[in-house]
Amino acid sequence: MAGSLFNKILMAILAAMLLAMAAGFLSKQLVAPHFPTETAYKVDVQEAAPAASQAAAAPAAPDPVTPLLAAADPAAGQKLSKACAACHSFEKGGAAKVGPNLWNVVNGPHAHMDGFAYSDAMKGLHDKTWDYEALNLFLANPKAAIPGTKMNFAGLKKAEERANLIAYLRSLSDSPAPLP
Repeated sequence: MAGSLFNKILMAILAAMLLAMAAGFLSKQLVAPHFPTETAYKVDVQEAAPAASQAAAAPAAPDPVTPLLAAADPAAGQKLSKACAACHSFEKGGAAKVGPNLWNVVNGPHAHMDGFAYSDAMKGLHDKTWDYEALNLFLANPKAAIPGTKMNFAGLKKAEERANLIAYLRSLSDSPAPLP
C-alpha cells in the first residue's frame, strides 16, 4: 500500500514536469520575441579632447570665500560648529578629541597641535598656514584638499556656510587674523 502511494506521487511529479515542458515548448512556438539589435535610446556624444576629459574628471574647486568674509556671520558659524564639536574642541588650551583643538587655527600652521597624531599627509604640510582659502578648500572637501587626511567629514557644499564657519574660527583667538 505504501508502494502504491509512492508510485502515485512520483507519477504526479513526472506528469507535472512533462506538462511544464510541453507548455514551454508550445509557448515558444506561439510567441517568438524579437530583440532589438541596437539600444533603444541613442545618445550623441561629442568626442572631447583628452585634456578636457582629464579636467572634467578632477573635482571642481569650490567658490572662494574671501569676498564673503566681510559679511560672514560668526554666530551662524558657531551654530555650524556644533557638528564639529563631536571631534574637535574650540576653547583656548582645550584638549584634543578625535580631532585637534581648533583654537587659533586661522593663519596657524597645518598640524598645529603638539602631541596630536596627525596623518602623514597633514604632517607634510606643517610649514603651510591655514589661510582663508586653504580652510575653504579643506572645509569644502577634506579628502580632496589633503588626500590621506584622517578627517572623516564630507564637507560643506555652500560657500556662505564655509565663510560663516571660517569667520567663527577666526574669532577663536586672542588676536584674530586680519580680514583680507
